[in-house]
Amino acid sequence: MRVVCLGDLLLDVIVRLDEPLSPGADALAVTHAGAGGQAANVAAWSAALGADARFIGKRADDAAGRLVDEHIRARGVELVGPVVPGRNGVVVSVVGPDGDRTMASDRGVAPELSPAELEESWVDDADVLHLSGYSLMRTPIDEAALYAAVLARRVGATISVDLSAWTRIRDFGPRAFRERLEQLEPDLVFANEPEWEIVGGAYALARTAVIKRGARGITVVGEQDADLPGVPVDVLDSTGAGDALAAGFLVGGPQLAVETAARCVAQLGTMP
Repeated sequence: MRVVCLGDLLLDVIVRLDEPLSPGADALAVTHAGAGGQAANVAAWSAALGADARFIGKRADDAAGRLVDEHIRARGVELVGPVVPGRNGVVVSVVGPDGDRTMASDRGVAPELSPAELEESWVDDADVLHLSGYSLMRTPIDEAALYAAVLARRVGATISVDLSAWTRIRDFGPRAFRERLEQLEPDLVFANEPEWEIVGGAYALARTAVIKRGARGITVVGEQDADLPGVPVDVLDSTGAGDALAAGFLVGGPQLAVETAARCVAQLGTMP
């Protein structure tokens, strides 16, 4: 199975607090730095689950770009896309003692990926093309994502999209984002509950939708509706759990999805 993911490859910096932050004071923490980004995480987890995984994205030639290049390749992911001068993206996740996280993202050069920079061979052997919702809300990467979907449809690949953060959808405009999804015509959509609500997901976004409900598991809406509970686990860090869940679903279906999400939250970091 070939899973091709298009989106951002970022330097993911996770700060897990051992105590609450206080203005003007220090707080004890454990940190982790490595490759991340929504689509890149899905590619890494897909590879860990036995799929052939390829990531398409634009990255910079700076120290951060070189580091994430090394990290994602080490996880068995084929990495393609232009490398350019500039600043690679960085995302900082601050994780509280309860495992909940808050993120601050700088996407760097990633949104500058253009359709002209795509090669058809990157998509023409795909069984699944997975797109980050972030890639649909900036230009020219949105045009690159739509073009990749056209190439994937030619070879009969499934088109999958994760809706991404509801705050970004709110700022972009829920109606405009839904229109973009309708243009994309995905076969499969992943969304957490706020994302599902803000785009009116109940009104047939895709043939199949997976609603992520955190520790409560998932609801699958489509030809065979189902609810699956989450796998009980001690949560260390929830960052990237939705991406792990998406990879599990793409590779093996609903049960593998919740099991892979549980693996992710039990560790520090977004990749296996």
